[in-house]
Amino acid sequence: MSGSARVFLLFTFAYFLSYFFRSANAVIAPDLTRELGLDAATLGLMTSLFYLAFAAVQLPLGGALDRWGPRWVTPALMLAGAAGSWVFAAAHTVEGLMLGRLLLGVGMAGILMGAYKAFSRWFPAGRFATVAGWLVGIGSAGALASGTPLAWLAEVLGWRNVFFWGGWVIALSALAITLGVRNTPQGDRLEPGPRTGGLLAVFASPVFWSMAGMNLFVVGAFLGIQTLWAGPYLYQVHGMDPITVGNLLLVLSFGALVGFLGNGWIADRVGVPPTILALGAGFVTLVGVLAWGAEGLGPLALGVLLFALGYTGTVGVILLAYARLAFPTWLTGRATTAVNLFGIGGTFLVQWGMGAVIQRFPRTDGAYPPEAFGAAFGTAAVLGALALVAFALGRRFDRKEEQR
Repeated sequence: MSGSARVFLLFTFAYFLSYFFRSANAVIAPDLTRELGLDAATLGLMTSLFYLAFAAVQLPLGGALDRWGPRWVTPALMLAGAAGSWVFAAAHTVEGLMLGRLLLGVGMAGILMGAYKAFSRWFPAGRFATVAGWLVGIGSAGALASGTPLAWLAEVLGWRNVFFWGGWVIALSALAITLGVRNTPQGDRLEPGPRTGGLLAVFASPVFWSMAGMNLFVVGAFLGIQTLWAGPYLYQVHGMDPITVGNLLLVLSFGALVGFLGNGWIADRVGVPPTILALGAGFVTLVGVLAWGAEGLGPLALGVLLFALGYTGTVGVILLAYARLAFPTWLTGRATTAVNLFGIGGTFLVQWGMGAVIQRFPRTDGAYPPEAFGAAFGTAAVLGALALVAFALGRRFDRKEEQR
């Protein structure tokens, strides 16, 4: 097996695990609510701590990747994720669940960015969006596994056993990356660049800020909905049973898989910014439909909507490819992690914020009314639309600057 293929496969499996653990609470939310008496705001906060920890690691992670490379940095963080999975499995208090989610967030924080750093050395720039899309597309099968398969496993083994054994899988994946990945091809070497000033160069770029709002409110909304609020929305607005919810979450994740596999290839051919605009507009529209026009729809119609939502929600990987292309190789780690900070931070804000909006409505027989989810999803759609307009205006400004 070639070195580039080995790098791709090992990081893809690790990303599969990252997607599985970030998405799992959408399916086991009823179990957590029943066993620990969580309300919507607490569930949203606890789940979103994964993304808070993930975001907090991003900026120091970028410098570490540029200096020491993904072979060492990514596995070291993954061991914290293994510990987090074990803590989550053993938790009998909200505080224990929160600690587990925090450690899982730290552990998974270096996988995607580590992969992108490795890819920047192992693959040519003209193939970056395609290969990055394949990584996320194949790895996002972890979200597929966190749908119907996780619902089945949780019924057979119990959700605690799933997380206990999952911790060992994370640890083995970390070991495989350490033993099987080189930071650069044979004969090449890591070029860390200046130790200071790199982040300032990233933050001083108008191109960077044209991406920040999109990542914050569009990518954040997609991950917030996919990895938590899609499940309660289907349970409480549409009154569906766990297996049907698992199937529809599977459809949502399958739509994302198709988007990840195909949209990078499209972006490499028609252009990265136009692809971002098209996908972003589609996603915002679909969130608005779920907020204000989906009540009363059956599983088939909802499946079509959720597939399309998953497909358009993959705009995040194109934004990261844009960051890779807009900055020099020695800044790849810092540029992609800075952009990713806004997407992951946005997920924390969206998951927590949607829970806070939903919590404002009274529960009936343990369920929130459709209006609660309409308000939460509608707010996400409006903020996403504003971010899309800002990105389009920012691109126009950048083109004018380039023409001077």
